[in-house]
Amino acid sequence: MSGEDADPDYCPRCGVACEPLQEYCLGCGERLPANRGVVGVLVREWQRRLPWYPGDWVWPALLFLTVAILATAAAVAAGSSGGSGTTIVAQPTVALGPGRRQAAPPATAPGTVPAAPQPTVTTGPLPKAPGAPSTPARTMPNPAGAVASWPAGTTGYTDVLESLPLASGRQTAAARARTAKLAGLPRAGVLVSSAYASLHPGYLVVFSGVYRTPAEASAGLAAAHSHGFPDAYVARVTH
Repeated sequence: MSGEDADPDYCPRCGVACEPLQEYCLGCGERLPANRGVVGVLVREWQRRLPWYPGDWVWPALLFLTVAILATAAAVAAGSSGGSGTTIVAQPTVALGPGRRQAAPPATAPGTVPAAPQPTVTTGPLPKAPGAPSTPARTMPNPAGAVASWPAGTTGYTDVLESLPLASGRQTAAARARTAKLAGLPRAGVLVSSAYASLHPGYLVVFSGVYRTPAEASAGLAAAHSHGFPDAYVARVTH
């Protein structure tokens, strides 16, 4: 295939792009979250806009907070409009003599005591406390700096920019892929050669582009050579 595909998802551990139905990250081996349904849509939209995703517990917490706010507002409105006053009139007595008592005139300034509003109690399960999710929260790298991964189940051709030994570390390979991306090379990313039968195992391969034919891949070599990758060559990638 040629050109950019639809916006991919990203591994929450290493930031490598992944396909929507991919179960494991091809870069670090992390099991990817199964973001499906309404929660999956909300998670993907969050991850596209914010660099940190706290975990799926945030959605029931937000729902509980909304219900609590609405219940509190209803209780305050009911207390301010439904409280009726009660008038209290004092009736003191005055002694007129031995064995005789007469009621005094009623007080001229009765007081009004408002009725106290009834308390409102919201019941329901409490969400998990922020900062203590079931699994430790990880800080996800900014998707703008993420590098591409080879599409799962795809056989095609690419421009191999560099092949680095595994001992060099993924961060070094990802940095080279970002350099290629900033230089304008298409779909720059990193793959582990051991996962592909057509590549020599033991390397982190920095590549550019996913092509259907060798001719399409060869057309991109000139750009790779002129942007700091003079040893780039065409290679077939197959599982």
